[in-house]
Amino acid sequence: MTDMKETSLTLGPVYYLWDAEKWRDFHFRIADEAPVDQVVIGETVCSKRQHFIEPHLAEVVERLESAGKTVILSTLALVTLNRESKQIREMAEVSEHLMEANDLSALAILKDKPHTIGPLVNVYNAPTARLLASRGATRICLPPELPFSSVKEITAELPDIDFEVFAFGRMPLAISARCAHARSKGKIKDNCQFVCGEDPDGLPVRTLDRQSFLALNGVQTVSHACQSLLSELDHLVEAGVRSFRLSPQDCDMVAVAKLHREVLDGTVDADAGVAKLRQLYAAAPLANGFHHAREGAVWVARTRSLQAAWPA
Repeated sequence: MTDMKETSLTLGPVYYLWDAEKWRDFHFRIADEAPVDQVVIGETVCSKRQHFIEPHLAEVVERLESAGKTVILSTLALVTLNRESKQIREMAEVSEHLMEANDLSALAILKDKPHTIGPLVNVYNAPTARLLASRGATRICLPPELPFSSVKEITAELPDIDFEVFAFGRMPLAISARCAHARSKGKIKDNCQFVCGEDPDGLPVRTLDRQSFLALNGVQTVSHACQSLLSELDHLVEAGVRSFRLSPQDCDMVAVAKLHREVLDGTVDADAGVAKLRQLYAAAPLANGFHHAREGAVWVARTRSLQAAWPA
């Protein structure tokens, strides 16, 4: 059984298009102040955005590693062009850093080379996880829609594999070759003029009766609600989960990371942590429904989560 204080925090890649200086300064502050152990960097959603971060990539990596963080390079979640697959292949050949596979095409390139699996790869059962580990995966971040019952079963069957869960952030739900974000603003994907940069936390999507529903992020669709598993961290640790992923949102992610570390270390109560997290990220409601095999957008209170996790 994993001890709470033996767990680690991973900062996932920035899914949104932030301007180059904001992206650089964000990671500089993460390096200097955030109690995270691993940081995944690189463009994950749209290869057209890569030129925004490339000028600062080397200095960000150096700053993070100088601060003792492990740097993992992200791959694209949807590879559709030859130049995209070529870039992943070249990165795998020359990079000394671990790479994170977010698309099945990357798995073939990374076979027998140590790598990690991101939450965009559908790992829904132990046989899939076992297969990925046999091909070189050293850590697997399980998809955010996986209920606790499945997480518990997978980790129990494969105790030697390092599993991670998506503990904070708007949940990645889908990705498309077309860009609904650009279309919503009267653009097309080939001439999008990077309008997704106008929405650093995603473009809200509402139903016909004006209820908040989803958010668009370029070619990606994410949830309106923000997943938070602060109340469930102790159950997940007891189940053998060793790492927790924080997906960057347009808020104070250093404070978010410190809060998760405090809850894991037992210096802050989970309920108090949830209340504080709602203040830190007020742009969207918190949700943990997927964890409890419910609708992903709902919030299950701590008392009910205890009953759901450990039925009589």
